[in-house]
Amino acid sequence: MENKDAGPVRWVDTLLEATLPIRNQLTSHKIYHSLATLEQVHVFMENHVFAVWDFMSLVKSLQRIFTSVDVPWAPHGHPIVRRLINEIVLGEESDEDSRGGYLSHFELYLQAMAECEADTSCITAFVEMIGKGGTVVKSLKLTQVPAAARVFVETTWRIVESKSPHKIAAAFAIGREEIIPVMFRSAIENIQKKFPERMSCFSYYLRRHINIDKDVHFPMAIKMLENLCGEDPRLWNEAIEAAQMSLRARVALWD
Repeated sequence: MENKDAGPVRWVDTLLEATLPIRNQLTSHKIYHSLATLEQVHVFMENHVFAVWDFMSLVKSLQRIFTSVDVPWAPHGHPIVRRLINEIVLGEESDEDSRGGYLSHFELYLQAMAECEADTSCITAFVEMIGKGGTVVKSLKLTQVPAAARVFVETTWRIVESKSPHKIAAAFAIGREEIIPVMFRSAIENIQKKFPERMSCFSYYLRRHINIDKDVHFPMAIKMLENLCGEDPRLWNEAIEAAQMSLRARVALWD
């Protein structure tokens, strides 16, 4: 067996190599250059907002697993992982909103939808039903969520409900934090050029993800995954499968 430091690095490389073909599909997808009209942007946002919502559910499920969110409080989980996930939650749940305040990225996305007059009624109804105690799967059906978005969220939810920390962390690290900045970089130039006055909030949202996810949150997420999997081949292989599942769901959503 190689030394302890070499093991995780080797497995991370294996993880990235195993997911490269699907990540290439995403980074070269035609959708980024297909947003030619405001109506097409609306369709994109009205579906994509559900991926923004379930992203927060991935983040918060990791926080629940690795930190103490109960009262009375007691220390829980590995201190390094606690620090990593709490830093990520801070950025995702209460980021700068460009106006001197703070919002979650989900709330910022809703503002962007309102600015360009995309329809927020479906996502609002869905979140309200969730807030009243509805299950995710039932709420997706009852609020008539678009089929593509519904299938995407159901895939994410299967990973969340596995309650397997390494699978959730892999879906988060590779299925979101690694790929999102590359995808958004492909979209932002096209959107800014075509709709400069209607997309200022959306452009800000995209830039925040490009800057934060790749340079800050992705390295943190990988470090968390290394801590969870160590040198256990079974855990790494399951993490690879979860990452691939998450990426394939994104390809299907874009398609």
